[in-house]
Amino acid sequence: MTEQIRIGALVSGSGTNLQAIIEACNKGAIDGRIVFVGSDKRDARGLDRALKAAIPTFVVDYRALESDPEPGNVNPPDDLDIDDLLVKQRLFNFRDNPDGARSFLLRRITAEARLLEAMDDYPFDLLILAGFMRVLTPYFIDRVNIDRDRPRIMNIHPALLPAFAGVDGYGDTFRYGCKVGGCTVHFIDYGEDTGPIIGQRAFQIQPDDTLDLIRQKGLKLEWELYPACIQLFAQRRMRVVRREYQLGKGKTVTRRIVEIKKEDG
Repeated sequence: MTEQIRIGALVSGSGTNLQAIIEACNKGAIDGRIVFVGSDKRDARGLDRALKAAIPTFVVDYRALESDPEPGNVNPPDDLDIDDLLVKQRLFNFRDNPDGARSFLLRRITAEARLLEAMDDYPFDLLILAGFMRVLTPYFIDRVNIDRDRPRIMNIHPALLPAFAGVDGYGDTFRYGCKVGGCTVHFIDYGEDTGPIIGQRAFQIQPDDTLDLIRQKGLKLEWELYPACIQLFAQRRMRVVRREYQLGKGKTVTRRIVEIKKEDG
């Protein structure tokens, strides 16, 4: 029997994926247990789901921290190396408004430091984002992913990556006129939905499908895919490897991909 892993979860909204994972843990479909659920919003319904399952919860109010007009209330952590972070980060534009972007980033990291402090009370093996709608900075990522080749922050995205990264994957899929939609589970890296892909599921889009119907199709697959990928992690059946591909004319590209081992027996 596989030893149970400890799973931490972050949510911002209704937590339907969280519910699917709670149920999968309860049924033994995941060899793991959720040890905490954190949120950036006090009214996130996912917190109620956690409380009903007797899972500890906490909230770090990002909005209050990021909208506080008093610069003196922004207290970045002592271990922040801002120059290192600026080199690593790929999500914030510092060209047009460097002072504003820097101020926003410092506020975001202040919130992340409080999030990490709350998480310290609950040791975990894997952190899952279940509709957590805040971009994570390299400061946070590096303190969870201690070994870059063994990432342990997992996310689900409502599109078939690398297409349609961002906040509205199903909407973008619908508006582009795609004939196939789907969802992707991936590890988090410094980019926007650019981390190594763990698993994907797809569905056909019919000519008369509405956006709501596409979302329903996608969510149904999400609730199956996310627990399955977490179980692969629990079984230690995945590893991230670097692959170099020759493109011709002396050009090469290197990608970090997830290899899935076959199940024993």
